[in-house]
Amino acid sequence: MSRLFGVDAFTDRPFAGNPAAVCVLEAPADPAWMQALAREMNLSETAFLWPEGDAWRLRWFTPKVEVDLCGHATLASAHVLWRHLERPEPRLAFETRSGRLYATRAGARIGLDFPAPEAVAAPLPEAIAAALGRVRPVWSGRAEDDWIVVLESAAAVRALAPDPGLLARAPARGVVVTARDESGAYDVVSRFFAPAVGVPEDPVTGSAHARMARYWAAALGRDRLRAYQASARGGTLELELRGDRVLLWGRAVTVWSGRVEAGPG
Repeated sequence: MSRLFGVDAFTDRPFAGNPAAVCVLEAPADPAWMQALAREMNLSETAFLWPEGDAWRLRWFTPKVEVDLCGHATLASAHVLWRHLERPEPRLAFETRSGRLYATRAGARIGLDFPAPEAVAAPLPEAIAAALGRVRPVWSGRAEDDWIVVLESAAAVRALAPDPGLLARAPARGVVVTARDESGAYDVVSRFFAPAVGVPEDPVTGSAHARMARYWAAALGRDRLRAYQASARGGTLELELRGDRVLLWGRAVTVWSGRVEAGPG
């Protein structure tokens, strides 16, 4: 039987942040079984972990597809390894479809070392503009397979009500809608929509923040940022840009744990 944990990531209290399921395996499992379990969990991401050399193999599945990069389920995985498997390493290494990633800890905080690709300015595709309700971006561009849409205010980000059906047909994994936070409580506010991969709106998205980190660092003139994802659950991240990498700092809380009776074997 495989161990299974429910973890709320990018929060310091239960029932907030972004929930992920983390399944700890002894060896690789059939991808069809992993996808079926992710569909059963019906969370934005289910992570699967097993030991591989000096690292841990880590794969992420939405209820619909396997994805190349996921921040909150990586944070949840590191939390499980340190909190529940009592791993002694001060730094954890993960082998993933996006290369080797690292997690470090400082007290209750966990830092994820992620790639920070440059967002390239580009006109917003018509399909995305229509799905977002004809917003007028201050700036738009693409970073890897996500579009970034910068609006004039945090209030405009919070008020957005996109059409998920239209957005699912857009040429992207997902769309980050973001703005500077005028209140001063945070530096930036964002929301993330990815219906194309089975996630209409993600509660808190580490990978999206990695992809907009360089834009906001340049726009605000500093490499350390405090961010809030304004979903219904909400979540906070601290960003520390280091060249073409970014440390995403957050906390995590275990909500439930158990075992999978219908194993992969």
